[in-house]
Amino acid sequence: MAQDEPAKKTPARLLIRNIGLLLSGNLEQPILDADTVVAVDGKITTVGKKKDVDGEGATLVIDANGTTLAPGLIDSHVHPVAGDWTPRQNQIGWIDSYLHGGVTSMISAGEVHTPGRPKDVVGLKAMAIFAQRAFSAFRPGGVRIHAGAPVIEHGMVEQDFKDLAAAGVTMLGEIGLGSVKDGATARQMVAWARQFGIQSTIHTGGPSIPGSSLIDKDIVLAADADVIGHINGGHTALPDDQIVALCEKSSRALEVVHNGNERAALLTLRTARELNQLDRVILGTDSPAGSGVQPLGILRMISMLASLGEISAENAFCFATGNTAKIRKLACGRIAPGCDATFVMIDKAQHSAGKTVLESIQRGDLPGIGMVIVDGVVSVQRSRNTPPASKSPEIAR
Repeated sequence: MAQDEPAKKTPARLLIRNIGLLLSGNLEQPILDADTVVAVDGKITTVGKKKDVDGEGATLVIDANGTTLAPGLIDSHVHPVAGDWTPRQNQIGWIDSYLHGGVTSMISAGEVHTPGRPKDVVGLKAMAIFAQRAFSAFRPGGVRIHAGAPVIEHGMVEQDFKDLAAAGVTMLGEIGLGSVKDGATARQMVAWARQFGIQSTIHTGGPSIPGSSLIDKDIVLAADADVIGHINGGHTALPDDQIVALCEKSSRALEVVHNGNERAALLTLRTARELNQLDRVILGTDSPAGSGVQPLGILRMISMLASLGEISAENAFCFATGNTAKIRKLACGRIAPGCDATFVMIDKAQHSAGKTVLESIQRGDLPGIGMVIVDGVVSVQRSRNTPPASKSPEIAR
């Protein structure tokens, strides 16, 4: 080898075998007939049956021991500030705690709890770029935080959105948390953002922090943001007829959150199902917030919607994985070749009345997490937050 020729790196090859149930994250086929997954350098290469899969050369072998493999969960609505600390609850380590709840990716809806958050255009752009840079480099336990979501204010012009996009900002914070609260102005700014590939979310319902205000269906429809944020309220939901109207008159994502109105969440789900548009439903926690930090918030939403919303547990998992990944344009959230090798391995909790993990979730129980894998690397083994699983995977080699 020439002196200046770089040494060849041995590919990291992950083999997961003896999978009892494989949840794909894809609503069109939520359960796959497969028991083996192979990934190379953090990307899935093969999904299939053991007899058809070449497992040779694996550098890491996981024996699933008959447990369930699902994509890592995505929290579509969080409010990070600085590292793994939240000033809203003055708590350290909240992101790592969510990892123990199966969350491997987070989408910032704005770093709005930052003390002294700047509201001038120069300041808000600087803060967004800083957050985007900081969280790109900082991943507690491997959790990927898509941060740097500026809250738009009056005075922003098309060039500001071009500048943000050029700096790597890909989303806006919740419209309605800043000074822009009228539909026409919001729609113009959403159009500018969309022009440069920046997604937008709109705050829906009653005020949640000082400075915010009621955002009703007319403003939401006029703004036409990519995501109807916490359609079930964060915390105060809109009247039923307005929620139904948003489902019927908009084609945008319907984000249901843990820190919202559960009755309104079920109404949203029922309406989306009647419209045959379950692919629009995504899940978030809308945390940290006044109601606290919810490490198991996404799992609890899956369980609640499956047990009370007249949908299958495997479809509920899609809301927090493949649906969100598709709408947010992420490479995770599905178990298929080419996707990120990011998984959560679960089983029914010990002593659950359900005979299987899906039946236990359908009954309203939480599953136990036995392992979390991020980009082909084991980040968590037994979760410290979920109930103990009946069976757990183990590292075989």
